[in-house]
Amino acid sequence: MNDDLHRILIKGGVTSPGELKDIIGLLEAAGLNEVYFGSRQDLLFPLKGVEEGQLERISKFNTNIITYRAYQNIVSSYVSADIFDMTHWLKGSTYLYILEGFDFLPKLKINITDPKQRLVPLFSGNLNFIASENEDYWYLNVKLPQWEKAAYYPVLIYSWDITTICKAIEDIYEDIQDVEELFFVLNKNLDTNNKTIEKELKVPYLTFPYYEGMNRMGLDQYWLGLYWRNNRYDLSFLKEFCGFCLDNSIGKICITPWKSFVVKGIQKQSRPALERFLGQWGINVRHSQLEMNWHLPVDDNQALELKKFLVRSFDQNDISTYGLTFGISNDVGKRSHFASVIIEKNSSPTIIKDFDVRPTYNVLHFVNFDPNTQKYLAYAQDVDKIELPGLLMELSKKYFNQLGREVEVNKTPKKVEEQETKTIHQCQSCFTVYDPLYGDVTNNIPKGTTFKELPDGYTCSVCEAPKSQFEKTELNFSS
Repeated sequence: MNDDLHRILIKGGVTSPGELKDIIGLLEAAGLNEVYFGSRQDLLFPLKGVEEGQLERISKFNTNIITYRAYQNIVSSYVSADIFDMTHWLKGSTYLYILEGFDFLPKLKINITDPKQRLVPLFSGNLNFIASENEDYWYLNVKLPQWEKAAYYPVLIYSWDITTICKAIEDIYEDIQDVEELFFVLNKNLDTNNKTIEKELKVPYLTFPYYEGMNRMGLDQYWLGLYWRNNRYDLSFLKEFCGFCLDNSIGKICITPWKSFVVKGIQKQSRPALERFLGQWGINVRHSQLEMNWHLPVDDNQALELKKFLVRSFDQNDISTYGLTFGISNDVGKRSHFASVIIEKNSSPTIIKDFDVRPTYNVLHFVNFDPNTQKYLAYAQDVDKIELPGLLMELSKKYFNQLGREVEVNKTPKKVEEQETKTIHQCQSCFTVYDPLYGDVTNNIPKGTTFKELPDGYTCSVCEAPKSQFEKTELNFSS
């Protein structure tokens, strides 16, 4: 996250239209016209020349602007409740009751999730509460900041003890070395209603859901998912949208970890007015899943451009990525991602920091392409940008080949030296690749057409550069 960004923590990713409208008024008073959503379901924004305390006094909801990096937002899968499959006893109201109990700002990352949904990550926190089949009881997966590996707490946690346990761990976690010590200390000092674990947690594999547009919810209600490609949410739109929700008795707005938002409980009679409202703002509510299933650093234009480049390549070559998610990272040392496939940008060697060096990337994926396995496999290392589309296309084929059956894990990363080479032509203006294997659907060029056979008037399908701007290059791809 950009160190210049301030945060407003939206507890559990759940807010009301009134509260969000109040926050928007606060941000507008600071001279802002847009806001970012964060991967922990919070709001992020720059502040320059404005005192936080002065802005906070404007808020009717006692909103706190967080500048101290140590504080963390609580993540929850309330956003998925009632619209995707759920653990039988876990209702939306349960999340709200638990979240209401948190009367302190945690420094540990806390996740409260349902294992039967895929929209919100289960294991991206330090304290991961995961619903069990026993009503009102949760598994606790622990990975404190100083621990190398995660471990499960030896008993199930009662719903109404979650806040108490989190608060107790906050006070002692820096001195705790393992989960056995943690259990001993808490069991000695707290009177909690624990339950014996009868069976280990088994998280089912679920494909990533399409969560945008207007969708039916029960018999006479709908839910709406909205997504912005660049994660820059216009405050004037959000303010009017909050007003619409207030006028139509819509009680909650939920932010997702994928930097989008979901509104549930839209009455059937309100749907036509909502569709008109979105149409008047020119809102597109049916992005391709090629666009939506990406996790990018906030306010990172290079990462956004790389995503656009890769999505464009997928689209041009008619590649399916259904069920897969992708993440882009600029920090090889911190792997806390929850996407199926990760593209990591390697740091430039410090010895040549004064020179402009083309970046290289590593491609990784989770075992079985399931982030809940928490185990990465390296697929390719130190590859150039133009090699990424081909590698990711091959990786998507690998995903579909193993889908639905057990996969033998190959722990040996593929290396560039083990890759085959073929000749392609690349636009020198925008780096779009012309590959005879795929042709160019946009320009009606059939598959199998060599670059030499392209008409003299051929132009790049992306930037419209002439044929003369393409240069021959060698492309490495996985064998």
